Amino acid sequence: MQASKCLELKITASALSEEAFELLAAALNALGTAEETDADSGMTDRIAWIAIEDDEAPLRSKILEACQRQGIADEAVTLSTLEQQNWETAWQKEWQAMEIGENLCVRPSFCAAPNDGRVDIVLDPGMAFGTGTHPTTQLCLEAVERICKERPPATLLDMGAGSGILAIAALKLGAGSALTVDMEEESVEACLTNAEINGVSLTSLLDDTPPEAKFDLVVANILAGPLVWMARELAPCVGQRLVLSGLLTTQVDDVAEAYIREGLLEVRRDARGEWASVEFIPA
Repeated sequence: MQASKCLELKITASALSEEAFELLAAALNALGTAEETDADSGMTDRIAWIAIEDDEAPLRSKILEACQRQGIADEAVTLSTLEQQNWETAWQKEWQAMEIGENLCVRPSFCAAPNDGRVDIVLDPGMAFGTGTHPTTQLCLEAVERICKERPPATLLDMGAGSGILAIAALKLGAGSALTVDMEEESVEACLTNAEINGVSLTSLLDDTPPEAKFDLVVANILAGPLVWMARELAPCVGQRLVLSGLLTTQVDDVAEAYIREGLLEVRRDARGEWASVEFIPA
């Protein structure tokens, strides 16, 4: 579902840490995020785009109130309205093709396909959160690629799927089938649309609870709090491997403990900057 009109939120980087900004963007259902540094001043802004679905005024108020609750000074916040053409231009300026892992390329459709044999994953901005730009998504994609290289899973569950990028990557790397689950209708639609664009097929469900079934590979790139809350329901879904991310490095221990209590064994941790992923197998 391409956004026809968006609010562009810019916050001076010094006013809010990267992790706090990502949490704020997620709470506002941002379509995506980016950073922009002025070449002259060297000042960096953190940017998020939020779709205007109905009236703009209440959404503006919601965003500004959320910024105030974070203790961000008014002068550090800029909120602008972007029509569809300007929204698309903003994304095209900030997001280009990305080489991820050993053999993946994630790109918007306005970028040329790779000609070096990399696995081509096409995701246009504006459909749902999760375009491959964030370190946690990259960590998950690298884990999916490594696991599929060892042995492609026959079944995969992507919990809190967003755009469906992890499931799509797994399917392109040989996974047999994929189920995506998300609590946002836009994400459910985006998973199906993105799968069709990429020439793969998956099942996409609207729910906030893991299904009562086992999967060879389970991935969940969400946030630490929800991951801890759903440990009791998500752990039984794990047939062979579980990959969790959306975590700060300082949060991994608490999340890991929640899944170890449910009978899983931690086998790997990876980090990129302040962000981390953690993997488990059945004990």
